[in-house]
Amino acid sequence: MRILLTLLLLAFGAGEAMAQAAPRNTLVVLREIDADNYDPIRSTARGSGEVVYMMSDTLVSLDWDMRTVRPGLAERWEVSPDGKTYTFHLRRDVTFCDGRAMTAQDVVYTINRWVDPANRSPVRWRAGPVREVRAVDDFTVEYELTEPFGELLYQLTLFFASVVDRNSVERLGANFGTQGFNGTGPYCWVSWTPRQDLVLQRHPNYRWGPPIYTNPAPQVERVIWRVIPEANTRLAALQTGQGDVTQYIPNIAIQQLRNVPTIRMSRQENYFWDFFLGFKVDKPVVSDPAVRRAINLAVNRAAIVRAVWFGNAEPATAYLNPNTAGYSAEAAALVPQFDPAAARRVLDEAGWVMGPDGIRVKDGQRATFLLYGLQTNEWRQATEAIQADLRRIGIEMRIQLWDATVGWGRLATQEFDAFVMSYPYISATDAFGLYFDSRNRPTPNRMNWSDPRTDTALDTAKTALDATVRLAAIAEAQRIAAENNVWLPIARENLWVASAQRVEGARAHGIYGVGLYKGLDIRLTR
Repeated sequence: MRILLTLLLLAFGAGEAMAQAAPRNTLVVLREIDADNYDPIRSTARGSGEVVYMMSDTLVSLDWDMRTVRPGLAERWEVSPDGKTYTFHLRRDVTFCDGRAMTAQDVVYTINRWVDPANRSPVRWRAGPVREVRAVDDFTVEYELTEPFGELLYQLTLFFASVVDRNSVERLGANFGTQGFNGTGPYCWVSWTPRQDLVLQRHPNYRWGPPIYTNPAPQVERVIWRVIPEANTRLAALQTGQGDVTQYIPNIAIQQLRNVPTIRMSRQENYFWDFFLGFKVDKPVVSDPAVRRAINLAVNRAAIVRAVWFGNAEPATAYLNPNTAGYSAEAAALVPQFDPAAARRVLDEAGWVMGPDGIRVKDGQRATFLLYGLQTNEWRQATEAIQADLRRIGIEMRIQLWDATVGWGRLATQEFDAFVMSYPYISATDAFGLYFDSRNRPTPNRMNWSDPRTDTALDTAKTALDATVRLAAIAEAQRIAAENNVWLPIARENLWVASAQRVEGARAHGIYGVGLYKGLDIRLTR
């Protein structure tokens, strides 16, 4: 294979390449793409989050299990009996990179900036239904909601909630996050050359890292986030010491790297990043529940995972990862599994008759639909495999994949009948509240799913004070979606982080798809 050949060539050319090795006490992180900006409230890109987590902190943090909320900037908190007011008690030793002490006023400014409609943050809903955020004193924040929001602590672990410095924001204006950033994180902004390098320097005062780390302070002097779009070149850099660590590993190379003695591999078992196909349920053909059920029965997810991800993903037999908080096994059991004979029976019984060209017809309507998606290697291969599976049962799926620069705009239209997408989530309510709420049509609820029972279940899951009631409600939402086959779940991606020989302590985290999170336990041996 090409990658195997590349690695063999590297073995012979390593001596010359090591002349360009990463600098001493500088961690070089290799990644595939850059982000559009590094302002926490303006970007939803994983590429933004992985850097913002190193430059800033949130009130609370998330443990490796992706379920347990731990302290962050807040060392403790209380929730009022009515579930509407959270009182956060802040650490007293936190400073921004410029040396200024962080206080409750900085938290208030950060949340107000996040939820201000004038700032048009695409993720402001994640802050919950805010009534008021106020500073009781310099180290106490009251976060008051108009109604309970059981997901609040989970949402406050995400990088969108990173505390920022008001002075820096106001000084830089629209250039905050592109020409500078002043945060409380373990590393401080030095420079950014878009699509090349972003350089960070160790925050000299930092000693307040999340308790999930052994070391509360950064162990590395400098971090360079280096963009290398071509997969083989990234692997070459890792093998020859020009780079130290990456989560952007081509699937075909993962098993090979696990056998390379100079590479350490870390896998996160509780990684929630899923691939799915969604149906616009009000469009011709896919509006028929029988068609959606037949498609779920016809697609061989296991074969797709082997062919596209080379086994480095799990077939998605349900809408959510079983390790997700709020996952319902009963709802998962309702998702049809691979059975092409049953798919044909479903279509026959629904009156879809095989036409002379091999495509079924019902009431003059051919069983054909148009699918949109983003142009990636995984989606090209996966959609072609799905297309072939559906053709075998008499359904034609036409594929249109777009470059990401225009694709997101296309996915906000009504031009298509189905779409493919991958996404991160932190809980069942987080995932379903985003995609299945009728108020989120036409995007991110691109299925145009509008069902009062689903909306009621989601509202209960978000606002109920009783945990048992919340779990029952989100299970009901999952049951409704599964019974109606609103999606075709495809794959659950695995997260691997590969690190070079001089790197110790690199461990895959996975929050919002981010491999290194803050990287506080990372050490360099030379």
